[in-house]
This record gives sequence, C-alpha cells and structure tokens, in this order.
Amino acid sequence: FLHCDSLMPFSLSNKVALVTGSSRGLGRGVAMALGKAGAKVCLNYLNNSEAAEKTLQDLRNEGIHAALFRADASDQQQLNFMVEAIEDKFGSLDILVPNATPDQPQKPIEDYDADFYRQMYDFFVMSPFMLAQAVLPGMKKRKYGRIINITSEVFHCSVPQFSAYVAAKGGQIGWSRSMANELAPFRITVNTVAPGWIPTERHENDPEDAKNEYLKTIPIGRWGTPEDVGNAVVFYSSDEASFITGQTLCVNGGRTPW
Repeated sequence: FLHCDSLMPFSLSNKVALVTGSSRGLGRGVAMALGKAGAKVCLNYLNNSEAAEKTLQDLRNEGIHAALFRADASDQQQLNFMVEAIEDKFGSLDILVPNATPDQPQKPIEDYDADFYRQMYDFFVMSPFMLAQAVLPGMKKRKYGRIINITSEVFHCSVPQFSAYVAAKGGQIGWSRSMANELAPFRITVNTVAPGWIPTERHENDPEDAKNEYLKTIPIGRWGTPEDVGNAVVFYSSDEASFITGQTLCVNGGRTPW
C-alpha cells in the first residue's frame, strides 16, 4: 500500500514552518493552511497574547503540531533568539513566511514623516533580511528551503496616498528576486504572494463605501480570504513548486492579471 502522503498533493509532512505576525488575519490563515498540509507550525506574535493563544489552540484543535513564539519582527536580537528557540524545539526551519506588519495608514506624501517610512522599510525589507540571515545556515546545509514573502498588490497597482507602504513592498519584491537568484544554487526558492485587499480584523473600521467600491473592481466577484493566501503559500512551499523561484503570485481575484 502507498503511504497516504504519496497521494496528497502539496504535502508538507515533517516540514517546519515559521510565519511571523500569525496571531490573526492573513498570518493566521497562512499558518492554518501550512498546518493542514502537514507542516509543524511556529506562530509568532508581539502584543496580542490573547489572539495568539486562541490561534494556537485553533491549530491544535485541527490536529496541527504548533507552538507559539513571541518576538518583535523588526528587532534583530529578538528574531535571532526566536529562530534559535525554534531550532532547539523542532530542528532547522524549512519554510519561512515573513508576514508581520504594522499599521498602514493612507496619507498624502506631505503628511508622512521619515520615521514612518523607516518603519515600513524595517518591517518589509529589514525583517525578511534579518530572518533570512538567521535561517539560511540550516537551509544551505540541507540544500533545501522555502522563503515566501507576503507582499501586496499595491506595488503593481500604484495605489496613491500610500507611498511609504508601496515603496517598502516594492523593496520587498526586489529583495526577493535578488535572493531567488543568489540562493537557487542551494535549492532554496524565494517567492512572493501579493494579496489584494482582504478584509480581516484590522479592517473592521474601514468605511463600507470604500469596501463596496473595491469589491466592484474584483473580476472574480468575491472577496478574497486568508485561506486563499494560505493556499498560495502552501503551493510555493511544496515540492511541486521546486522549479519556481523569484516569482510573484497575485492573489486578488484578477485585479492584476499579468
């Protein structure tokens, strides 16, 4: 008889995954999808311990092997300590998903300040860089790894009054493409998933008229979900995607069809 894993596409059995900013929202959806595909999931959070504990319990209720790690995704020392703790508990990381994000207010360029621009850069360029430095020794040694950055359609759509976020997301995509070429000889792939506007907890107070107008622009005619993003990450994480690197997959119902 064949083992069940051999019949399951995109199986991540025995893989170890870290998703930063995974206590809720898109990160939670990504963590759940990876766990359902068989990965051991390392959840990361900073402030909302109640949401983090609930997500941990929800994953365990699904039979997923999961653990919780607190760290500031923009602090190099905390990230290094977190990766060390994960490797002590589970062994080397196979899948890295930098997803943590701060608030992203839309403002005219005159209303931003340099510190806010730096914060965007810290989360979307520096955090993936620091995490990669921490996990790559193990990945290179095993000649295996998956790095999937969660970017955004805003870079492709050139969203106005969002310049700090768009610039940082563009930097994140550029960094991912460069790393894809650098790490390909080690059989480590680096890809990005670019969601559209997917209402999660952080969007609870967004204006309904803005949501309705955006929904009209989605060719598929429905809102995306965290599960849609999670499924894309599972694909990139799988052996079936081993020949795909340096790519961006837009998960937005066809708003950016190229």
